[in-house]
Amino acid sequence: MRKVALMAREIALNAPTVGQALVAGLRLRGVEVVFGIPGVHTIQLYRGLAGGAIRHVIPRHEQSAGFMADGYARASGKPGVAFVITGPGLTNAITAMAQAREDSVPMLVISGVNHRDSLGRGLGHLHELPDQRGMIATLCPSIRIEAPDQIEPALTRAFAHFSSERPGPFHIEVPLDVMPLQAPPAPDKAPLPALPPQADSAEIDRAAALLNDAKRPVILAGGGMRKAEAALRALAEALDAPVITTTNARGLIHGHPLLVPASPSLDAPRALMAASDRLLALGTEFGQTDYDMYVRGGLPEMSGMIRVDVDAAQLARQPAALAICADAGAVARALMSHIRQKAADGAARAAATRSAARAELPEYMQPQLAVVEAIRAAMPNALIVGDSTQPVYAGNLYYDHDRPGGWFNAATGYGALGYGPGAAIGAAIACPEAQVVCLIGDGGLQFSPAELRVARDENLPVTFLVWNNSGYREIANAFRDVGAEVIGCDPSPLKLDAFAAACDLPFASVSDDAEAVREALARPSSGPRLIEIRVSQ
Repeated sequence: MRKVALMAREIALNAPTVGQALVAGLRLRGVEVVFGIPGVHTIQLYRGLAGGAIRHVIPRHEQSAGFMADGYARASGKPGVAFVITGPGLTNAITAMAQAREDSVPMLVISGVNHRDSLGRGLGHLHELPDQRGMIATLCPSIRIEAPDQIEPALTRAFAHFSSERPGPFHIEVPLDVMPLQAPPAPDKAPLPALPPQADSAEIDRAAALLNDAKRPVILAGGGMRKAEAALRALAEALDAPVITTTNARGLIHGHPLLVPASPSLDAPRALMAASDRLLALGTEFGQTDYDMYVRGGLPEMSGMIRVDVDAAQLARQPAALAICADAGAVARALMSHIRQKAADGAARAAATRSAARAELPEYMQPQLAVVEAIRAAMPNALIVGDSTQPVYAGNLYYDHDRPGGWFNAATGYGALGYGPGAAIGAAIACPEAQVVCLIGDGGLQFSPAELRVARDENLPVTFLVWNNSGYREIANAFRDVGAEVIGCDPSPLKLDAFAAACDLPFASVSDDAEAVREALARPSSGPRLIEIRVSQ
């Protein structure tokens, strides 16, 4: 009997805990990196990371753990994963989760939560919230694992959300008294990924008929087409249709005669849309920060469009002649065998719109756009990860990037300042062969300055390019535009040379002349560096 008891104890000691089994389930599903700051409430998760099966990256703040997961997901196409502690760890990450929700970025956040018998009782436990899961459920799906046999169903549900629906954040929480329980071993292989809804043949036939009848078609391409560049190019060429790209679609069909890399907030793309006799909207949610940045209304009539989106709820929010709930890239590919090649003067219409859209930018934005184009010239095929700063706003309005999915930022959607450093680090980890630029203002940098140490710790090839205009100049301009006294827009900037030294980063300071920026960026660098752009007053 004693021998049997000892054997049972040995088996129990060697069996995985719930925390370890969760990590094994992540590894089974192809997760290679997690971002997180450990705490006493997540030790069992970290026990699962022992041995280095999954790379762990330490941010300096949980908000940046989420931003790193976001940048990793956008650059890799795979879900980004963050581990956070109960209570403040999760609430710190909410901003990043909201940004991911607005931009349809797959992000899995796994947190602890207090003991099951304490939840909702207000006993004053460490990190206690009245209803942690209920709070997060207003933002995204949230599951609590209350027993070891719920691990696999929770992970399967999360990854189905990423592969078969409009992606976004997903939250799993594990009570402290569940984390150390003995768990069953992970399965030998992960379940097959759930598939997004598929268009039926009648929908494809109807869409093709409408497009074949069009004389002046125009394509609106959103973030849902980021991974479908070849299909977008082929369809645009078959239809001879100009392609207007939103911010999250920038980098697609770079330099193509049919491309219009301009925001539909501008008058010129709107005029192109209005003159079209058929709009084809692929994977775009018609968000305000893409289609009406200046909140002035005036969008052309679009109810006759063909709209394709993976999210049925999104389709219901915008009238359309034909709404197809399916993956936009798959529909574009399916349409190709049904489209009759046509000549619709597409290149001429696109060229005229490009010229008019660029000229439409305010005068002060023209040199800012020149700086963005200098980055592209000095660092071709780089990932440019932006914060909410002036040259990023200019680029969102008009800019043709040279890498699919290589231009993204937080100046759209939720609009979180301090996004850039974390997201750039995540992108650099996802794409170790790529050069990465974090384009951020001096004000935004002060939201998350400590993350530059992470780039140093990981020796990542990230260039932190700081647009230093000594404050929040974009906001100050907004005050002036409405005739209000400017208040609260002049936080003193960091002394960037000393700050770079504190982060052990090479430093350079240049004027805001585009050629000076290009020359500074063109100098070789093997690891992270900080370059200040001194903005003329």
